[in-house]
Amino acid sequence: MMRLYGEKRTSLVRAFAARMRSLSEAEDLIQDLFLKVQALGDIEVEGDGSALLFRMANNLMLDRLRSQTRSSARDEGWRSLQGVSLGDEQVADTPSAEAIVDGRQRYDLMLTTLDTLPPRVARAFTLHKLDGLSHAETAAAMGISRSSVEKHVSAALKALMAKLA
Repeated sequence: MMRLYGEKRTSLVRAFAARMRSLSEAEDLIQDLFLKVQALGDIEVEGDGSALLFRMANNLMLDRLRSQTRSSARDEGWRSLQGVSLGDEQVADTPSAEAIVDGRQRYDLMLTTLDTLPPRVARAFTLHKLDGLSHAETAAAMGISRSSVEKHVSAALKALMAKLA
């Protein structure tokens, strides 16, 4: 079988380069075929064995094409989850490093500013804006009226806006 591989190698490369539209892909495929033929050792085949050799190569090509199809579908799915397409361009859906650093600095400044506010104002703001409680839930948690929560949150927002602006 190795003798037959040596004889047919050139025609196999030419045939699969035309089918796969890539000489390097065809060479890779023929290298895989070589390993398969080598693993077979000396086996008895009917006829000259050309049909078996071409069938093995064709099966390897089909496996490779299926694998590439699955890979490109998987990659496209991943890309579609990672960003947004604007025309033909894939754009990342994540903020830039500068935006991340700026956001962290603003967050640290906000926390520092909250520490300077009266405790009830800071707690009302934290419960409502950071923990996501409604005005009524914040009022119940703090044991004050809903109106007081609204006033405390408003006072905290004014102080934060003055500091962050």
